[in-house]
Amino acid sequence: MLTYLIRRSLLVCVTVWGVMTILFGLQQMAGDPTLQLLPSDATEAARELLAHQLGIDRPLPEQYLVFLWHTASGNLGLSWKFQVPAMRVVLEALPATMLLAGASLGLGLLVAVPLGILAALYRNSWIDTLSSFLAVVGQSMPVFWSGLLLILLFSATLRWLPSMGAEGPSALVLPAATLGLNTMARIERITRASMLDVLGQDYIRTVRAKGLGERAVLFRHGLRNAAVPIVSMVGLQLGALLGGAVLIETVFAWPGVGRLAVNAVYARDFPVVHAAALMVTLTFCVVNMSVDVLCATLNPQIRLD
Repeated sequence: MLTYLIRRSLLVCVTVWGVMTILFGLQQMAGDPTLQLLPSDATEAARELLAHQLGIDRPLPEQYLVFLWHTASGNLGLSWKFQVPAMRVVLEALPATMLLAGASLGLGLLVAVPLGILAALYRNSWIDTLSSFLAVVGQSMPVFWSGLLLILLFSATLRWLPSMGAEGPSALVLPAATLGLNTMARIERITRASMLDVLGQDYIRTVRAKGLGERAVLFRHGLRNAAVPIVSMVGLQLGALLGGAVLIETVFAWPGVGRLAVNAVYARDFPVVHAAALMVTLTFCVVNMSVDVLCATLNPQIRLD
């Protein structure tokens, strides 16, 4: 276990280095940020002064080394727009993203796991057909499009739910349902496939022949042995939800890290962009590592090292 954790920690460092290096390169291709941060009638002397204050007048290798040092120390400097530490700006927006991701994942699990079990248990029935139809719709429909449809129906037409903002629990319903639809589709398909594989094994027929109740067969022997691929998919989806809710947060004006990063890109506030990317990358890596450990706990045959 210790060897595995050390190896994965080194891999996390390499991943963070690669992501941040790509971001540094994209920043250099984005042009002069002083054109965005200063008025259009600013003098050349003012632009040179701001460039010196931001450190972008240094040689490129020096900028890169300073950037890597700030990344390693977690101090990515002040936000060029808010003039406060960039990491603080991201941490203030992180709870909203975690709330949205958690609600979406919970909603997806609440629907997907029971539906996947029923689809496997009643294979080729109308339940299986309905679950397959919902899975195809959930995976094929872009999240921003399903979000707009939900806004049109529940906000613009029925006026039941707010279409944007984070004022109260009702504002969470539409963005969580939009993300949860895609999450539900993926988890339902893997649950159905895993349960079909497990229910066809010889030991399931053996425990049924011994007279064990169907509920015990289904949950004690079936779902537990089918849990490893389900847990793996849940981990991947959680990481994707934390890092990929940019479109939904933008569509619903949800004050999370994704919307913050989009606004920072438009404002050329690169320290905030870097801090958001660093936070999302670390979160995704930690979630994947935790899922691997959990899978090894559920199935002792899985060796981490």
